[in-house]
Amino acid sequence: MRLRSLVPLRESGAPMRPDFGLFGLHREIDRLFNEFVQAIASNDGTKSLTPNIEITETDEAVEVTAEMPGLERKDVEVSIEDDTLAIQGEKKVEENQKDKNVQHSERIYGMFMRVLQLPSGIDPSSVQAAMSDGVLKVTIPKPAKSMLKKIEVKDASQAEAKKAA
Repeated sequence: MRLRSLVPLRESGAPMRPDFGLFGLHREIDRLFNEFVQAIASNDGTKSLTPNIEITETDEAVEVTAEMPGLERKDVEVSIEDDTLAIQGEKKVEENQKDKNVQHSERIYGMFMRVLQLPSGIDPSSVQAAMSDGVLKVTIPKPAKSMLKKIEVKDASQAEAKKAA
Protein backbone atom coordinates (compact mmCIF):
# COMPACT_ATOMS: atom_id res chain seq x y z
CA MET A 1 0.00 0.00 0.00
CA ARG A 2 1.32 3.45 -0.89
CA LEU A 3 1.27 5.87 2.03
CA ARG A 4 0.75 8.79 -0.31
CA SER A 5 -2.69 7.43 -1.23
CA LEU A 6 -3.82 8.18 2.33
CA VAL A 7 -2.91 11.87 2.13
CA PRO A 8 -5.99 14.04 1.38
CA LEU A 9 -5.71 16.20 -1.72
CA ARG A 10 -6.82 19.77 -2.29
CA GLU A 11 -9.03 20.55 -5.26
CA SER A 12 -5.92 21.54 -7.24
CA GLY A 13 -4.50 18.06 -6.71
CA ALA A 14 -1.76 19.21 -4.34
CA PRO A 15 -1.53 17.26 -1.09
CA MET A 16 -2.84 19.00 2.01
CA ARG A 17 -0.43 19.49 4.84
CA PRO A 18 -1.94 18.33 8.13
CA ASP A 19 -3.15 21.37 10.06
CA PHE A 20 -4.03 20.54 13.60
CA GLY A 21 -4.26 24.11 14.85
CA LEU A 22 -7.27 25.49 16.60
CA PHE A 23 -9.77 24.26 14.02
CA GLY A 24 -7.62 21.88 11.96
CA LEU A 25 -9.16 18.54 12.83
CA HIS A 26 -12.71 19.88 12.92
CA ARG A 27 -12.15 21.59 9.58
CA GLU A 28 -10.94 18.37 7.97
CA ILE A 29 -13.84 16.33 9.37
CA ASP A 30 -16.31 19.00 8.21
CA ARG A 31 -14.74 19.00 4.71
CA LEU A 32 -14.89 15.20 4.44
CA PHE A 33 -18.51 15.14 5.62
CA ASN A 34 -19.48 17.87 3.13
CA GLU A 35 -17.82 16.00 0.25
CA PHE A 36 -19.71 12.86 1.27
CA VAL A 37 -23.05 14.69 1.42
CA GLN A 38 -22.41 16.41 -1.92
CA ALA A 39 -21.52 13.07 -3.54
CA ILE A 40 -24.79 11.56 -2.34
CA ALA A 41 -26.76 14.63 -3.47
CA SER A 42 -25.23 14.61 -6.94
CA ASN A 43 -26.03 10.91 -7.36
CA ASP A 44 -29.74 11.24 -6.61
CA GLY A 45 -30.25 14.44 -8.63
CA THR A 46 -31.07 16.70 -5.67
CA LYS A 47 -29.23 19.84 -4.72
CA SER A 48 -28.20 21.11 -1.33
CA LEU A 49 -28.98 24.50 0.17
CA THR A 50 -26.09 24.21 2.62
CA PRO A 51 -24.05 27.43 2.43
CA ASN A 52 -20.39 27.24 1.47
CA ILE A 53 -18.15 28.47 4.26
CA GLU A 54 -14.61 29.70 4.69
CA ILE A 55 -12.83 29.72 8.06
CA THR A 56 -9.89 32.07 8.56
CA GLU A 57 -7.83 32.63 11.67
CA THR A 58 -5.82 35.56 13.02
CA ASP A 59 -3.98 35.98 16.30
CA GLU A 60 -7.04 37.58 17.88
CA ALA A 61 -10.05 35.90 16.26
CA VAL A 62 -11.51 33.24 14.03
CA GLU A 63 -13.75 34.39 11.17
CA VAL A 64 -16.40 32.22 9.57
CA THR A 65 -17.69 33.51 6.24
CA ALA A 66 -20.74 31.88 4.66
CA GLU A 67 -22.12 32.52 1.17
CA MET A 68 -25.89 32.92 1.21
CA PRO A 69 -26.97 34.46 -2.08
CA GLY A 70 -30.53 35.67 -2.16
CA LEU A 71 -30.90 35.76 1.62
CA GLU A 72 -31.31 38.77 3.89
CA ARG A 73 -30.43 39.30 7.54
CA LYS A 74 -33.95 38.42 8.66
CA ASP A 75 -33.67 35.00 6.95
CA VAL A 76 -30.55 33.94 8.92
CA GLU A 77 -30.03 33.03 12.58
CA VAL A 78 -26.65 32.56 14.28
CA SER A 79 -26.38 30.96 17.72
CA ILE A 80 -23.73 29.54 20.05
CA GLU A 81 -24.40 26.83 22.60
CA ASP A 82 -21.89 24.55 24.35
CA ASP A 83 -18.95 25.57 22.13
CA THR A 84 -20.98 24.94 18.97
CA LEU A 85 -21.73 27.59 16.34
CA ALA A 86 -25.01 27.06 14.47
CA ILE A 87 -25.91 28.99 11.31
CA GLN A 88 -29.45 28.35 10.16
CA GLY A 89 -31.97 29.97 7.90
CA GLU A 90 -34.56 29.56 5.23
CA LYS A 91 -34.72 30.55 1.58
CA LYS A 92 -38.38 31.10 0.75
CA VAL A 93 -40.15 31.15 -2.60
CA GLU A 94 -40.57 34.74 -3.72
CA GLU A 95 -44.09 36.13 -3.39
CA ASN A 96 -44.35 37.06 -7.08
CA GLN A 97 -43.43 33.46 -8.08
CA LYS A 98 -46.38 31.80 -6.31
CA ASP A 99 -49.00 32.78 -8.90
CA LYS A 100 -46.82 31.93 -11.93
CA ASN A 101 -46.63 28.63 -13.76
CA VAL A 102 -42.91 27.87 -13.52
CA GLN A 103 -41.71 25.87 -16.54
CA HIS A 104 -38.17 25.16 -15.32
CA SER A 105 -36.33 26.06 -12.13
CA GLU A 106 -32.87 25.22 -10.86
CA ARG A 107 -33.22 27.39 -7.79
CA ILE A 108 -33.24 25.79 -4.35
CA TYR A 109 -35.65 26.72 -1.55
CA GLY A 110 -36.00 25.48 1.98
CA MET A 111 -34.35 25.43 5.36
CA PHE A 112 -30.68 24.81 6.07
CA MET A 113 -28.40 24.46 9.07
CA ARG A 114 -24.63 24.45 9.36
CA VAL A 115 -23.01 23.49 12.68
CA LEU A 116 -19.34 24.02 13.54
CA GLN A 117 -17.44 22.99 16.66
CA LEU A 118 -15.66 25.86 18.42
CA PRO A 119 -12.74 25.68 20.82
CA SER A 120 -13.68 25.66 24.49
CA GLY A 121 -13.69 28.93 26.39
CA ILE A 122 -15.43 31.08 23.77
CA ASP A 123 -17.43 33.95 25.28
CA PRO A 124 -20.74 33.96 23.35
CA SER A 125 -21.38 37.62 24.22
CA SER A 126 -18.21 38.67 22.34
CA VAL A 127 -19.16 36.97 19.05
CA GLN A 128 -20.30 39.33 16.28
CA ALA A 129 -22.14 38.60 13.04
CA ALA A 130 -22.75 40.86 10.05
CA MET A 131 -24.33 40.24 6.66
CA SER A 132 -23.74 42.16 3.45
CA ASP A 133 -24.60 41.28 -0.16
CA GLY A 134 -25.52 37.68 0.70
CA VAL A 135 -22.32 37.00 2.65
CA LEU A 136 -22.50 36.32 6.39
CA LYS A 137 -19.37 37.05 8.43
CA VAL A 138 -19.15 35.73 12.01
CA THR A 139 -16.20 36.99 14.07
CA ILE A 140 -15.29 34.85 17.08
CA PRO A 141 -12.64 36.34 19.42
CA LYS A 142 -10.21 33.71 20.65
CA PRO A 143 -10.23 32.97 24.37
CA ALA A 144 -7.32 34.36 26.37
CA LYS A 145 -4.51 31.87 26.70
CA SER A 146 -3.80 30.70 30.20
CA MET A 147 -0.50 31.93 31.55
CA LEU A 148 2.14 29.49 32.72
CA LYS A 149 2.90 29.92 36.41
CA LYS A 150 5.99 28.30 37.80
CA ILE A 151 5.77 27.07 41.36
CA GLU A 152 8.94 26.95 43.39
CA VAL A 153 9.77 23.50 44.72
CA LYS A 154 11.01 23.78 48.28
CA ASP A 155 12.94 21.41 50.47
CA ALA A 156 10.42 19.45 52.57
CA SER A 157 12.47 19.79 55.79
CA GLN A 158 12.55 23.60 55.50
CA ALA A 159 8.80 23.76 54.83
CA GLU A 160 8.07 21.65 57.93
CA ALA A 161 10.40 23.81 60.05
CA LYS A 162 8.46 26.93 59.02
CA LYS A 163 5.15 25.27 59.95
CA ALA A 164 6.49 24.33 63.42
CA ALA A 165 7.71 27.86 64.12
